[in-house]
Amino acid sequence: MLKIGEFSKLSRVSIRMLRHYDDIGLLKPAETDDFTGYRYYREDQLFTVGRITSLKDMGFALADIIKILDSYDDKDKLDAFLSERQKELTKLSEETEYRLMLLETARKRLRKEQNMSFDVTVKTIPERYAATVQMVVPHYEDEGRLWGTMMGECKTLVPADPCLAAAEFLDDEYKEENVEIIAWMTVNGKYADTEHVKFKTLPAVKVASCIVKGSYDQMGEAYATVVSWIKENGYRMNGHMFNIYHVSPAQTQNPDEYVTEACFPVE
Repeated sequence: MLKIGEFSKLSRVSIRMLRHYDDIGLLKPAETDDFTGYRYYREDQLFTVGRITSLKDMGFALADIIKILDSYDDKDKLDAFLSERQKELTKLSEETEYRLMLLETARKRLRKEQNMSFDVTVKTIPERYAATVQMVVPHYEDEGRLWGTMMGECKTLVPADPCLAAAEFLDDEYKEENVEIIAWMTVNGKYADTEHVKFKTLPAVKVASCIVKGSYDQMGEAYATVVSWIKENGYRMNGHMFNIYHVSPAQTQNPDEYVTEACFPVE
């Protein structure tokens, strides 16, 4: 038998923590002296405390470790616990990577002393003949499904010169799911409609717009700038806003090279 101090030293777990393990039923001493209250541990319990430490290092909560130890010898059950934790950590890692990317982007802007200002102009986008796809997609990030559908069903499209490609967001509010979008691209020639692609002559539209150079995480700032400008200059919004993609992920994989025009119909 090992006294709690000896067990603590060999297991590299503090006496305070060993007492806590005892209190919650995670690791009970082999014996406790009724008179002195001293705790004694068997040598083979060092294997158990080693498992506890390993599971803690994997991020398991003590309450979960109690359940895991109860089925530690069942390889299938143990693997299920480990697999689930692996999925949780993978998701956490992806979320962390995304947050790190946002932080790095913000720091790059500071180093380049970018002022995040956008110039707003009012112009009229003329009448145009375009291929259009209107769909409800799970999330805004799924906009690519519309472009994939357009290119998949119409492989012989001849883009107009200049070619305008845009996505118009048809919902009256921000939606966390089931987002309605219409994508359109100006083309030369005449084409027959397909199952999902409809060819239309879109009317001229007067817009207040600004050009955003770089990644899409600037779009919120750009939208706020245009909306404030519209109010301050006596205009009012008159229709669904849309983004024209002058340089998009279809042309470059470098977000710093994106060029997007945020357009708000006005009158």
